[in-house]
Amino acid sequence: MQNKRELHAERIVIKIGTSTLIHNNSQPNMHVIQSLANVLSTLKKAGKEVVLVSSGAIGVGMGVLGLDERPFKISKQQAVAAIGQTELIQLYNQALQKNDMVAAQILMTKDVINFPESHTNVMNTFQELLQVPNAIPIINENDSMTVSEMDHHTKFGDNDQLSAIVSNLINADLLVMLSDIDGFYNGNPKKSATVKYDTVHAIDEEIIAAAGGHGSKFGTGGMTTKLKAAKMILKHHQQMILADGKDPDIILNILAGENIGTLFSDI
Repeated sequence: MQNKRELHAERIVIKIGTSTLIHNNSQPNMHVIQSLANVLSTLKKAGKEVVLVSSGAIGVGMGVLGLDERPFKISKQQAVAAIGQTELIQLYNQALQKNDMVAAQILMTKDVINFPESHTNVMNTFQELLQVPNAIPIINENDSMTVSEMDHHTKFGDNDQLSAIVSNLINADLLVMLSDIDGFYNGNPKKSATVKYDTVHAIDEEIIAAAGGHGSKFGTGGMTTKLKAAKMILKHHQQMILADGKDPDIILNILAGENIGTLFSDI
């Protein structure tokens, strides 16, 4: 029997991805949304400070508009995101209201973080919201305003990295990254026999090699951005857990110290 993890997490950021929130037909997964709202509410009522970083605006927008494929043109993606974001926050709000909670939406662009005055303003907003007893801050990148070309100064790059940046900003104790994979493996678990890491203490040569090596920029697909986020978390001496998000109740098990997913920690 494995020992329980010692997690002292009072301020928690939870990140959930599009593939967990949205069915293949672009319809929202209401079971996941309601379950997540229940968990967030339970933690808040228990005295925890919680922030949700949620993807899904474009996915939900595609469902609202009846689109089968994601638009290629950037301006059309931004329009779909604008439509989807309002629907997504409504779904969260309806789910949270069943627990006497409300959603507090914050849409961010990278320049907000980079300019001192706007940085101070967003920090003040976070600090005030975290003290509101029935409010759950829900963060997304402002996709309708950012430009999607690589390295544009208004864009974070992805919500994995945004969740790490938010964790750094508010000095969170723990980032729980809910994904469609149940941890970090020494290879592709869908293609070969692999071993899951229980704990990763540094994004070193061994971890980079396990993800595919330097040539792949930390590997391919979603693991690239997750390792970049983990690197930011470790740099600030924080902790992150990568776990399967299909049942958000897993968050409660994680906080109870169960050995779930992969823990990234320099301790």
